[in-house]
Amino acid sequence: MAKTKTNFVCQSCGSVTMRWAGRCEDCGEWNSIVEEQVIESGAHVRAPIVEGAAPVPITDRSQPPAQRITAGMAECDRVLGGGIVPGSLTLIGGDPGIGKSTLMLQISHALAERSGPVLYVSGEESFDQTRMRAGRLGTLSDNLLILTETSVDAIRREIKNGDFSMVVVDSIQSTYTPDLAAVPGSISQVRDCASEFLRIAKGMNVPVFLVGHVTKDGSIAGPRLLEHLVDTVLYFEGEGKQALRILRSVKNRFGSTNEIGVFEMSEAGLREVPNPSALFLNERPKGVSGSVVIPSVEGTRPLLVEVQALVGDAPLASPRRTVAGVNPNRVALILAVLEKRAGVHISDKEVYVNVAGGVRLEEPAIDLAVAVALVSSLLEAPIPSNIAVFGEIGLAGEVRAVDMARGRVSEASKFGFTKCILPKSCAADVRDVAVELLPVTGVVAAVDLALDR
Repeated sequence: MAKTKTNFVCQSCGSVTMRWAGRCEDCGEWNSIVEEQVIESGAHVRAPIVEGAAPVPITDRSQPPAQRITAGMAECDRVLGGGIVPGSLTLIGGDPGIGKSTLMLQISHALAERSGPVLYVSGEESFDQTRMRAGRLGTLSDNLLILTETSVDAIRREIKNGDFSMVVVDSIQSTYTPDLAAVPGSISQVRDCASEFLRIAKGMNVPVFLVGHVTKDGSIAGPRLLEHLVDTVLYFEGEGKQALRILRSVKNRFGSTNEIGVFEMSEAGLREVPNPSALFLNERPKGVSGSVVIPSVEGTRPLLVEVQALVGDAPLASPRRTVAGVNPNRVALILAVLEKRAGVHISDKEVYVNVAGGVRLEEPAIDLAVAVALVSSLLEAPIPSNIAVFGEIGLAGEVRAVDMARGRVSEASKFGFTKCILPKSCAADVRDVAVELLPVTGVVAAVDLALDR
C-alpha cells in the first residue's frame, strides 16, 4: 500500500520542514511555506536517458559535433551563443505581459518553416486563443503544432510519436506529473517536471524551451535548482509602458553570458533592433545640462547610452535619491567621492539619475559618466554633444581602467562623437580611431575637461 506523507515546503527556496511556520528558517521569507502531500510508493525508478549508453572517449571522432540551429532572429542567435544547440534545455523568464509567448511563437514559426515541425505546448491558453495570437503575429504554419496539455506523461508521448525540431512548453508552472500529489506550480511539481523535460531533451536530442514565471523581485519562480538544472537561462526585460525589450543571458553552457538582444514591441510582434545605439540616442536632447553619453558594453557588444542626472534643492530635511537603470549603491559611492575628493557640495541636494531607454547598466564603467552628469546638472552647464565619457571611479577619486576601450571608442566614432574622456591607462589601447582622446587620472580632471573649465 502506498503511504501518504505530508511535508511543508518553502515555495521560495525549496527547503522541507515537518511543521508549518510563518517564516522560513533557511531563506527568511515570510508566508512562503505550503503544505504538500507526497505519496511514497517504493523506490523511484526511471528509465535511462539513453538505452544501452556506454562511456565514450571525448576524442572519439565518430561522434559528430552538434550543429547549432539558427533561431531565425539574429538577436536571439547572439544571446544563445550562435544558435540553438540540439538537445539543450533553455529557460526563459520575464514579467507578465512582457512578450515571452510572443517571442517563442515567432521563433517557433521561423524554425517550423526552416527546420521542420515544432511542438508548442500551451498549458495556459486554449488552441483558439493561441491561434488568435499566431494570426495577429503572422506566425501561422502547417509545421507549427499546438498541443493544449499540462500532463508531462501526455506531452512525453506526443514528443516520442513525432519528429520535432524544437519543443516549447508554455509554461513550466502549469505542467504536472501524476506521480506527485502536489498541485501544479508547487516546488515539487516544478522541480520534477523540469527534470523530466531535461531527460526528454537529452534522450531525444531535441531542444526544449521552458517558459517560466517570475516572482515580485524579478527572479524565476521556484527553487534555484530550476536555474541550475537547465543549460541556458534567459531573462526578457523591459518596461511595460515602453516598446523596448531586452533579452539577456545570465547562464549559458554553450556560449557567453551577459549577452543581450534588443527588440522593439509592435502590433505585429517583436521587431529586431540591429543598431541599438541609434535607438537609444534617437531622442537625446541638445544643449541640456545633466546629459552624458557613455559607450557601455553588454556582453561583447558596445552600446551608446544616454545617462541623465537632475540635481535640485531639497524642500525637505532629507534629500531624495532616486535612481533608475543604475545600481543605487554605486550612485551613493559616486556622490560621496564628489563631496570628499572633488569639493562638490551635493549632500543637501535632491539627486535623480536615469538611464534613457529603459536599459539597465551594471558595469562600473558608467561611474565617470554619472559623476560628470551630476556636476553638469548642479552647475547648469551643458556637456558638448560631441563628447563621450567612460571610466570607473575609485574611493580616492582616481579613474580606473575598464575593458574593451577600443571597441567603446570605435562605437562612439560611428555616431559622430569627436572627443572621448577615458582613463589614462586605457588610452594606449586605442589606436587608429578618428576620435580625440582626453585621458584622465582623476575625477576632478574629467569634470574640468567635460565642462571646459
